[in-house]
Amino acid sequence: MATIKRFPWINHFLGSPTGYIVHLQKGKLSHEGVGQAFWFRPASSVLSEVPVDDQELPIMFHAITRDHQDVSVQANVTYRFSDPVSVAGRLDFALQPGGAGTTAGREQVATIIGQLCQSHAIDQIAATTLAQSLERGVSELRGLLAGALQADARLQSTGIEVLGVQVLAVRPESDVERALQTPVREQLQAEADRATYERRALAVERERTISENEMASKIELAARREHLVSQEGTNARREAEEMAAAALIRAQAEAERQGISAKAEANQLELVGEATAAREAATMAVYKDMDQATLLALAFREAAASLPNINNLTITPDLLSGALAGLFQTTTPAGK
Repeated sequence: MATIKRFPWINHFLGSPTGYIVHLQKGKLSHEGVGQAFWFRPASSVLSEVPVDDQELPIMFHAITRDHQDVSVQANVTYRFSDPVSVAGRLDFALQPGGAGTTAGREQVATIIGQLCQSHAIDQIAATTLAQSLERGVSELRGLLAGALQADARLQSTGIEVLGVQVLAVRPESDVERALQTPVREQLQAEADRATYERRALAVERERTISENEMASKIELAARREHLVSQEGTNARREAEEMAAAALIRAQAEAERQGISAKAEANQLELVGEATAAREAATMAVYKDMDQATLLALAFREAAASLPNINNLTITPDLLSGALAGLFQTTTPAGK
């Protein structure tokens, strides 16, 4: 931005690196260029500052398609002032006394370029349908507007060079756009639903596979348990059979032992009986040759051994006479 310092009857101008200054002194070109610095009399001088850097101009306008649909076009035009002197002579880029430039020149350029873009774009869109405009309108309009603006005689004579055109969007009205988006949204929703169903089906299939694996595992475990129970039963049966066989062997051994013991006891009893009988026979043989009085005395001795102890014995005459009478009666036949 240029700066102007004011002094009495004279001012000093200091330009900027992006502003091309055109100084007319009494209608004649006195100074021109970028970054100028000079003194001038304000009463007889006219200053114009034309920017030499690239300028960006956003443009938006409406057009009607062949099927009577309204579309909006958003574009951006990049341009620069290739001939600042011609621009200063045809457009208003005058500087204010304080050094600030007017906006009239930029507004004029925006109006010129905007009208050119709109006129060419309307002709192009009017020959296409809405579907065609939305499908290939951006690329077609970009090439059309770039060629038309770069070849426009008015812009060239003014000193304006168009560097490029970018068409950002070609959009229908909001309700039409929503209507056009509905099939795509429905299709996307259908695709999303299909993906969801496939994901659910895959999850169900995986769950079924997991359930089958669990069932197969349970069946295998049941089969192994059945085999284990059968093996345990076989082992228990074998153990019982072995225990029964062992018990039978023990019983047979015990029976044989008891038979041997009984036989031994019987033999012992037989031997004892034979010994006792032999003793008795020997005793009887001894007693056979003894007299009656000796036998009676032995009998009394044997009886006395089994009688209780008698501390006092009283023999009365009656008892003694009776005993003697019985004794004599017994001994008398023996004497005969």
